Amino acid sequence: MEKQTIAVIAPGDMGSGVGQALAQAGHDVVTCLAGRSEASRARAERCGFRDLADLDAVVGEAALVLSILPPAAAVGLAEEIAAAMARAGSHPVFMDCNAIAPAKAEKIAEIIAGAGAPCIDGGIIGLAPGKGPQPARIYISGPDLGPADALAVDGILVKGVGAEIGRASALKMLYSGLNKGRFSLLATVATAAEALGLLDELGDELSFSQGDAWDYMQGRISHLPADSERWWPEMEEIAETFEAVGVTGDFHRGAAWMLRLMAATPLAAETRETIDKSRTMAETLRIFAEHLNKTS
Repeated sequence: MEKQTIAVIAPGDMGSGVGQALAQAGHDVVTCLAGRSEASRARAERCGFRDLADLDAVVGEAALVLSILPPAAAVGLAEEIAAAMARAGSHPVFMDCNAIAPAKAEKIAEIIAGAGAPCIDGGIIGLAPGKGPQPARIYISGPDLGPADALAVDGILVKGVGAEIGRASALKMLYSGLNKGRFSLLATVATAAEALGLLDELGDELSFSQGDAWDYMQGRISHLPADSERWWPEMEEIAETFEAVGVTGDFHRGAAWMLRLMAATPLAAETRETIDKSRTMAETLRIFAEHLNKTS
């Protein structure tokens, strides 16, 4: 495999994992940490990133630029990268890897095409490389997928799903609609049970008839607030994806509501690394229920 310079913006949980896997495979992984937190800087250094002064330098050096951000920031970064390309006179391949609706992926491709650069639509499924028993899967679509071959390293599977921009993003939306939608549904039911004073009774029934669901709720709900600020906009993207083909988005707008509730609690200040693992589901649900009247 030819080694090349690959930019990853930005080194969050997923971005740092992808960047580390690429660096360990011998690629020169660069980013721009201007304005980022000390935690991000430490994460980038730990994972083998090389920090560049600005986005002009990033597009000047990189052959491939990966955008791995919260959904709300995806279009803004594409615009910044396009402007940097114009200033630098350099046109690397841009690959959007964010959890966004297909229509937004198409908009980003138009922005990048306007700057004279090729674009690949990407959708990442699974945990960050090295954090789970399975490799991260990066689904890709677009007219020329060859540049994404560089991402096929240990811990990452790259899978093409067609020549149309938006197909990879749509697949990500479908998967997350089930996976994160399920997390949110279970948390919604449990929060309502707490508010109704029936959590113990619900637990007794689920232990008898749906033990797997009850065990899952007890082991997972307390971890959700750490991801809630990133995940609720993703639920809105899923709703838009479904509505664009005539399927209701109401389920996932409800999931977004539940995640916004979590994001309004003090528990949202936790990260995946700092989650209080001693906190029980019941304690977590009491905090959710206390914030019910504060959420419109």
